[in-house]
Amino acid sequence: ASKPTFVWDYVVFTLMLVISAGIGVYYAFSGRGQSSSADFLVGGRSMTAVPVALSLSASFMSAITVLGTPVEVYQYGAVFILICFAYVLMVAVSSEIFLPIFYRLGITSTYEYLEMRYSKVIRLFGTVLFIIQTVLYTGLVIYAPALALNQVTGVDLWGAVMSTGVVCTLYCTLGGLKAVVWTDVFQVGIMFAGLLAVIIQSVLLQGGISTIISDSAQGGRLNIWDFDPNPLRRHTFWSITVGGTFLWTSVYGINQAQVQRYISCKSMFHAKMALYINLVCLWAISICSVFCGLCLYSFYKNCDPWTARKVSALDQLMPYLVLDILSEYPGVPGLFVAAAYSGTLSTVSSSVNALAAVTIADLIRPYLSLSEKQLSWASKGMSLFYGAVCIGMAGVASLMGGMLQAAISIVGVVGGPLLGLFSLGILFPCANAKGGLAGLISGLALSLWVCIGAQIYPPRPENSRPLALVTHSCNFSGSANWTANTEENLERWDPFLLRPFLADNWYSLSYLYFGPLGTVTVITVGLVVSILSGGRQTKVQSGLTISKEDLTFYKAYNILKAKVSIFLNARIYTNIHSHHFYPFQLLALKGFRWCRKV
Repeated sequence: ASKPTFVWDYVVFTLMLVISAGIGVYYAFSGRGQSSSADFLVGGRSMTAVPVALSLSASFMSAITVLGTPVEVYQYGAVFILICFAYVLMVAVSSEIFLPIFYRLGITSTYEYLEMRYSKVIRLFGTVLFIIQTVLYTGLVIYAPALALNQVTGVDLWGAVMSTGVVCTLYCTLGGLKAVVWTDVFQVGIMFAGLLAVIIQSVLLQGGISTIISDSAQGGRLNIWDFDPNPLRRHTFWSITVGGTFLWTSVYGINQAQVQRYISCKSMFHAKMALYINLVCLWAISICSVFCGLCLYSFYKNCDPWTARKVSALDQLMPYLVLDILSEYPGVPGLFVAAAYSGTLSTVSSSVNALAAVTIADLIRPYLSLSEKQLSWASKGMSLFYGAVCIGMAGVASLMGGMLQAAISIVGVVGGPLLGLFSLGILFPCANAKGGLAGLISGLALSLWVCIGAQIYPPRPENSRPLALVTHSCNFSGSANWTANTEENLERWDPFLLRPFLADNWYSLSYLYFGPLGTVTVITVGLVVSILSGGRQTKVQSGLTISKEDLTFYKAYNILKAKVSIFLNARIYTNIHSHHFYPFQLLALKGFRWCRKV
């Protein structure tokens, strides 16, 4: 049964929406008017590192993270914390390989690069893929948390969907990227406040962090170091670090919503700093959400609300816990609801702004001769249009039922092949348009094949390994009978009996490997086709491939070498004039001079 949400909770939630809208209104009517499309879409390339870093983190942290990650830990254990290793690798790759190229070219849309490097057809292919992926995903991000919160807290479902959608569209349309970035800064604060409220109250009620850790250890939830190399296992050290690196590099390295933020920085240094500060935020978000999952288990270790049918879906467990432990504090459950919807707003605003940028840069500007003023108005019109489309997509998501999770998985499959396409162009000068197109189609087809197969034939329990959930301490009738009946039904009909050979091998691949599969396929096929079609004779325009001058380590090495050379020159000069000159110093000087020539 739904529980009523108190007046103060609605006040807190409404206040969050009003402040978010107010930031958009401020940037629309302040003296920083956005007369050009560049001002509107990339903040006039004048942003600094800290707000952009917080915005990058907020865009990543959707309501699916706030509600879904704790449930992942509750059901499968804390092994998901290993994603922190993947973040380190992702930031290093994004800042060293992708960021220098996009920043130096000064492009608005990442897909402009595809035309410069390959052809107009590949640029349009990439743009259309991105638009379809982002519209689908954004609709789901609006609807999924609204449904979970509605079922448990009684927050009106379509009232929440419409209010968040309209507010988000309002500040995106009025204020452009600057409004999106600064609302993200505000919203990431709300998200941390909501998660910390749950953690602090859980620790107080359970009698300390040690109790929660002890309960989690006894329940097998601290299963972090699993080095099984089997690619069919859902979560291991290898699947999370390797698969996670590819997954998040496809988001931070090439996805328009993220790239648009760091190219809005006023210098390359600020852009790289934004990525590294964002790394710290990602660690903090992951640690908080994983610990929330351990709190969830500590509270319900003897009475699982899902098995006991107190909630109808696992996504409702976090709101259920919040009402269980925080309902006596007016406004605090509302803070958690605001935290979940802040995640939704930050993701949707990023998507709407990115969709507008891609449409203007890739589909309107190349084909229509419009002035900067007209392009600025067209950008605002596109923000309004895509906001309405995403709200409409939330309506479609409500009709999808059990396909909701399947759709999210399929949408995620697009990132791997696109990462492969960009990597092929940046890392391999011999790649050409034929190789790029053949690789993209092959990678996309292979990724979709394995992903759709995995939805039709779910992996066996021994691969996903859900941990035990018990109900022996629940105060309700019929729990034992329900469990027994379920076991009898499983004995009568086993869905794993009638399965083709591919179901337990190819289709059982861990979902985290879908991205790497697409990326590696695109690069392999692309290289083979490029070489066979004369790619070695391809003349690539300067600045479109990675060079050693782009690497931070190479710059640091040059600076260090110059300083050592100056120091040795000064010492030798002093020794000559003081008549204390030694042959080995001359040899060292000659060695450094030779290195500089090389």
